[in-house]
This record gives sequence, C-alpha cells and structure tokens, in this order.
Amino acid sequence: MAELLFWPALLAYGEAAVAYAGNARHPGELGRLATWGVRLGWLAQTGLLVAQAARADGFPWSTWAGTLNLFVWLVVSAYLIWGCKPSYRLLGLAVMPVAAVLLAVAYAGGGMAEGADRHFSTLFLVLHVGLVLAGFAGFTLAAALAALYLWEERRLKRREPRILRFGVPSIVALEELTARVVAVSLTVFAAGMVAGFARVDEIDARMVASVVTAGVYASFLALRAYGWRGRRAAWLALCGSLLVVVLLAAVHG
Repeated sequence: MAELLFWPALLAYGEAAVAYAGNARHPGELGRLATWGVRLGWLAQTGLLVAQAARADGFPWSTWAGTLNLFVWLVVSAYLIWGCKPSYRLLGLAVMPVAAVLLAVAYAGGGMAEGADRHFSTLFLVLHVGLVLAGFAGFTLAAALAALYLWEERRLKRREPRILRFGVPSIVALEELTARVVAVSLTVFAAGMVAGFARVDEIDARMVASVVTAGVYASFLALRAYGWRGRRAAWLALCGSLLVVVLLAAVHG
C-alpha cells in the first residue's frame, strides 16, 4: 500500500519541479500546474505516512531513510502554508526539485518500510524526532527565502526590467518572512532538543551540532534585532542551512 502511494507523490513533486522551471522562464499557466502538482503530491505523501503509521508497531520513521521521508513531507507542508501563492512561485523552484530528489533517495534507502525503534517510547520519538525535523524543515524554507531575497536584490541593483514579470514579493517582505520563519522554527527545534537531552546520559557529536545550529539561528535573530539586515542576514540564514544538512546526515551516523 505504501509503495503504491509513493509513486504518485514522486511524480507529482517531479511535475511541480518541471512546471516551476518552465514558469520561471515564461510566467503563466505553468505556475498553476506546478501548484496543483505540489498539492496532489502532498496528499499522496500524507496518505503514505498515514499508511506507514497504521501498520507499524511503534514509531515508523526511525531509520535514516524514514526520517528523510518525514522531513520531505514537513518541508512541503511548510511550503504549502503560503508558498503556492503566485508571488512565491519562484520559491517552489528551489523547494520542489530538492523535495523530489530527497523523496527518491528515501525510497531507495528503504524509507517506505517499517522502522519502529524499540529502544525509545513512541511518545519520545514523536516529540524529539518530530519537533527536530519540523525545525529543520523551517530552517530549510528560511534558506530558500533568503536565496530568493538575494536573487531579487541582485536583479534590482542591475535594474533588470524582466523582474517585474515574475510578480515576486518585495525584498522587505521576504526579509520579514525569513525572520518569522526562523523564529518559529528555532522555537520548535529548541523544544525537540530539550526532549532529546532529557533522555541522554552523555554528550555526543549530534548534541554539539544541534547546539551550534540553534546558536547560529539565535545569533541571526539577535543580530537582526540590532540592525544587521539585508544581504548579511540572508547569507547567515543560508550558512545555517548547511548545518541542517550536516545534522540530517549525522542523525543515523
């Protein structure tokens, strides 16, 4: 059942990625096709996760591939909150190709199979893994917003007339939204860290990396409050996303 739902999700995400690329060159109807691809793919992947949870005896996403599967769903879920609006369709060009590739990697790694962890309770894994991955998803989306900010600012400085065709949000709106996403994501991520630290007996590399990641994004918010905005803040958000990649790779390392 799970594998039958995987293929529609992957195809829909792939269609959305291709349609977003076409819409970037020629804004129009392809943007709507991309939006429906995201929505349909998300529905299929949601059904996939529900099927996995129903048949598993415990937390079904404890393997690295299962974690990646859940991470993709959280990223797309966060994007769907407002990302499908016409003014944010260029953001989909950064999000959906990555979502499609990571979902395929999760499938190749066995992420559609059961992966219940017997060492920890299901409640602990839901709180710790779920909240940490939700924070990761938010940080990833903030990085995509920062990249869109840098792209738009560069073209505005060059006074490129084509930028008006895309109908993208103002750089002020992008900067504010990036900060809000980081603030919410940091809160969720910190809650997941606290849940995890309560169950460990010794410090390991993942704990240190988690603290460093939280510190980077806390610094982002603090520096922004003291007037450190614009390109520097956007680059800091992008650098923080590199730590997210390292942490995801180290989760089951």
